[in-house]
Amino acid sequence: MKAAAVEAASSPLTDLDLHLFNEGTHARLYEKLGARPAARGGVDGVYFAVWAPSARRVHVMGDFNGWSKSRHPLQPRGSSGIWEGFIPGPGPGALYKYWVQGRDHGFKLEKADPFGVRHEEPPRTASVVWDLAYDWGDGEWMAARRARAALDAPVSIYEVHLGSWRRVPEEGERWLSYRELAPRLAAHVKRLGFTHVEFLPVMEHPFYGSWGYQTSGYFAPTSRYGTPQDLMFLIDHLHREGIGVILDWVPSHFPTDPHGLALFDGTHLYEHADPRQGFHPDWKSAIYNYGRNEVRAFLLSNALFWLDKFHADGLRVDAVASMLYLDYSRREGEWIPNKLGGRENLEAASFLRQLNETVYREYPDAQTFAEESTAWPGVSKPAYAGGLGFGLKWDMGWMHDTLRYLRRDPVHRRHHQGELTFRALYQFHENFVLPLSHDETVHGKGALLEQMPGDDWQKFANLRLLHAWQWAQPGKKLLFMGGEFAQRREWSHDRSLDWHLLDLAPHRGVARWVERLNRLYRAEPALHRRDCDPAGFEWVDAADADSSVLSFLRRSGDPAEDVLCVFHFTPVPRLGYRVGVPAGGWWDVLADSHAAEFGGGSGPSVWGAAAEVSPWHGRPFSLRLDLPPLGALFLRRPR
Repeated sequence: MKAAAVEAASSPLTDLDLHLFNEGTHARLYEKLGARPAARGGVDGVYFAVWAPSARRVHVMGDFNGWSKSRHPLQPRGSSGIWEGFIPGPGPGALYKYWVQGRDHGFKLEKADPFGVRHEEPPRTASVVWDLAYDWGDGEWMAARRARAALDAPVSIYEVHLGSWRRVPEEGERWLSYRELAPRLAAHVKRLGFTHVEFLPVMEHPFYGSWGYQTSGYFAPTSRYGTPQDLMFLIDHLHREGIGVILDWVPSHFPTDPHGLALFDGTHLYEHADPRQGFHPDWKSAIYNYGRNEVRAFLLSNALFWLDKFHADGLRVDAVASMLYLDYSRREGEWIPNKLGGRENLEAASFLRQLNETVYREYPDAQTFAEESTAWPGVSKPAYAGGLGFGLKWDMGWMHDTLRYLRRDPVHRRHHQGELTFRALYQFHENFVLPLSHDETVHGKGALLEQMPGDDWQKFANLRLLHAWQWAQPGKKLLFMGGEFAQRREWSHDRSLDWHLLDLAPHRGVARWVERLNRLYRAEPALHRRDCDPAGFEWVDAADADSSVLSFLRRSGDPAEDVLCVFHFTPVPRLGYRVGVPAGGWWDVLADSHAAEFGGGSGPSVWGAAAEVSPWHGRPFSLRLDLPPLGALFLRRPR
């Protein structure tokens, strides 16, 4: 078939764009590359542009040309490596791919558009021409959101996998669409008092079982739940209800599916060529070449795209440790040292600094979160001070230590109290988020409830104690869906959460307890204002391992707002237990995990106590408290 004319005139790509792209500093390539509805000479059509510097030829094939691999060739833009052209006729909704022929004549592949803003629902792999226009109604939220995610603000995050949060059993267990999710999710999150939701990756992914972490459509929300505008509606609705949205983002690796980025133009364009650098042994995926300027620009643009076009309030960057270490999950001889002979990935660290500087420069009211599991210094310190520049970092050590302790039979806990107190040595080295994430409820670990020891009553009491410990500690909070009502079954992406459990009193009690903790966290300045400040935490007693009791003060800076937190990790009540306090008078119990409304005892265990002029724990006053079994108490003097 004879090739049709493809116009290259009036390209939106300027010489400055090409310079910034090749320099690795262009952060809005999504406005220039991909498929953009346009008009030339009064004729509607689509402008296409794709980076494939080692390609011999690039054609656009689609449903508008009978999927011809020869009819619509693109033209190279000088030596930039970009192929571009305008095709009259197609418009939003048109399906297309790039037919890429490499310099090696044996390389010919159909490729999805790396900058495509919509793709077919998997397993189909074509890209879709689309217009992202949307009439947002979240102006009030956007104007005020900076204060709601600040380090001195209460940030309590509900982590969600959209396809398994809730399904429709009457329709073959189908998942809900973005628009169906909006009112249901907003109402649930608002009722429980969470400030933000965090979505497991919503970007298009070919393998559903990857939960989105094997991303193939970097600029496209998955079509499984609807259109890009449908996702915008979900985020818009959450914002209107006062709920922030954090998106999981994966710049650490990508799948090697033939329609994706791997060997895009017949060469290792986005990934390292040497498998010791470019292949991830755990996930069998490709690793980005962070030293290549154009790859950095691609990833920078992708980060800003979600903040710009979808109004995301933050990005949680996945698997940062795997980016930072060249020997991550590799044996000796399976990795290449850096230019200084070390194991640190200097190019990845440089990229992460550039990423965070770019995000906070362009969106100072957003936040970035690092899932980083090692002791890399300064993850949440500014780049100008030698850090990586993230706003906050997940405290994986807290999660592992706390769950290890609580899985133990209470009779043995007195020998392991250091697993709870160790965090105090480093808890202000970074700005931390305390995560109980999806990773703790899969791969045979069981749901959080089933990880707790003892009979059913003790399991529920231990789970309430776990949540209390999480909410009382300095740092922001994150809880994966199902944990708020004691899901019993291990999470599966192929089924809904077990919402019927809320009909049962113990599960309903846990949900009420999480709600109480969220309300308390937001209402009490001492519990959030100094989440990332050493002045916000002070041990009362960390040494009573024989009783398995721990107590500390959370402080806002105003002594009248001090909150006393007391934890008892055995199932034996302790009556008249003395705890030192800094001030006299009456101390109210703000929350008691053993109260009947939460599934504990027959009624409130403690209403409050009067401080006695009896020095204890190095303080001038003390309280005599009846500590509930496997219970937590939060106390404060009346205002």
